[in-house]
Amino acid sequence: MKKPGGTKTGGRGGAGTRGLHTRVKKKAGTIKESSRRWLERHLNDPYVQKSKQEGYRSRAAFKLIEINDRYKILKKGQKIIDLGAAPGGWSQIAAGIVGSTNDDPQVVGIDYLDVDPLPGVIMLKMDFLDEDAPDKLIEALGGQPDVVLSDMAAPTTGHRRTDHLRTAHLCEVAADFAISVLKPGGHFLTKTFQGGTENELLTLLKQNFKSVHHVKPPASRAESVELYLLARDFKG
Repeated sequence: MKKPGGTKTGGRGGAGTRGLHTRVKKKAGTIKESSRRWLERHLNDPYVQKSKQEGYRSRAAFKLIEINDRYKILKKGQKIIDLGAAPGGWSQIAAGIVGSTNDDPQVVGIDYLDVDPLPGVIMLKMDFLDEDAPDKLIEALGGQPDVVLSDMAAPTTGHRRTDHLRTAHLCEVAADFAISVLKPGGHFLTKTFQGGTENELLTLLKQNFKSVHHVKPPASRAESVELYLLARDFKG
């Protein structure tokens, strides 16, 4: 796979990225302590630094790189749908691996947030939960996808149980969509939260795919409750 600029990149994004620790100064009345700690951690995150060095849209790009290094779900010539695509990190990686170009786009993303244009990617600005979103995605892709990716997560409320339930709902909707559109042998990758994936969702995936895996890539922060659910080889 090639990064922007034409040079090859490896799969382990955190290796070899070291620098001086950046501290965010405390200024009375200007920033909450929790926000200051988050900003300091973000500025010193090696994946954040490496994503800027390699021209990726976000540190999340390395999560997909690492998952794909292990499971090989993305291949040249595939058609890809990316749900909750902003700011475009996963679409960017997928387009590079499958060989998508502006003349022959094989990757379609969707998000209600603005996403700057990416080479080889068709980006729909709309909510995936809109009734006509599934048809719009298939129309833009020009056929069935080989892989459906979803990094969707509901905006956090600060209440862990509520956040888990809202994101679990997005997982279920994404899974239903994947099962309805994937080519036989296709794959589905979605973000979920630790704390118990709903049994109904796991049962549904196990019925429709040959294997289902829980994955925590190295680029996912250790303290984060996020987890990825990978369903491989759609039975059709």
